[in-house]
Amino acid sequence: MNFEANDGKSVFIRAGGHTFIRHAIKTRFITEGDELSDVIREYVSGIYEDGDILSMSEKIVSICQHRLIKREDVKVGALARFLSRFADRDTAHGCGVGSPIKMQYAIDKKGAPRIIFASLLGGLCKLFGIKGVFYAVAGREVSGLDGFYDGVWEEYRDVGIELPRDPDAVCNGIRDALGISCMIVDANDLGQTVLGRSRDIKYKNRVLREMIRDNPSGQGRQRTPLILIRRIKKT
Repeated sequence: MNFEANDGKSVFIRAGGHTFIRHAIKTRFITEGDELSDVIREYVSGIYEDGDILSMSEKIVSICQHRLIKREDVKVGALARFLSRFADRDTAHGCGVGSPIKMQYAIDKKGAPRIIFASLLGGLCKLFGIKGVFYAVAGREVSGLDGFYDGVWEEYRDVGIELPRDPDAVCNGIRDALGISCMIVDANDLGQTVLGRSRDIKYKNRVLREMIRDNPSGQGRQRTPLILIRRIKKT
């Protein structure tokens, strides 16, 4: 098979002292009606080889798990509107808690006291040029919420996408059912997080992050949420 990369990305990458070749798998637009195992069987099973690792975007996993929140179901209150005025609305990840609806989600998830404290501490640290404190205090669920933003996909304008449920279990289920080693990642052009991995993968998370450190799936409308990673063996 021919390994292909998105524009501006390389097929090859060095990680953990090894060279890997990566294939950005183009899929249809994944919706809430899709089953993750069916998607992987359709797009990956025919090209996967033992030793490969499949990197999956957290977004398509969440969509298949029905981890969606409709705008109409989030009741934005006065506190969220007030706090959002002091936060960044647009971030490198998309829409941040400067959007009242995302601030309300944070309050609903973590409680008003914690979010007020996160806002105060985050604002104070910004005065000293320290960023990201709000999300560090608010927690991964808050920073990981995607959607409520139509800058790339209009379909996500009125829908929020939560982080996947039990990502390790999802990966182990795929490995057991389809024989495909895989990981779930939350990646963008600024950083990468391994949310879950199948138990058979021997590489440390640091090396797995290196494999996707350039965000091979891209940030726009590439529609390549699956990346097949294969180690090049020395001859």
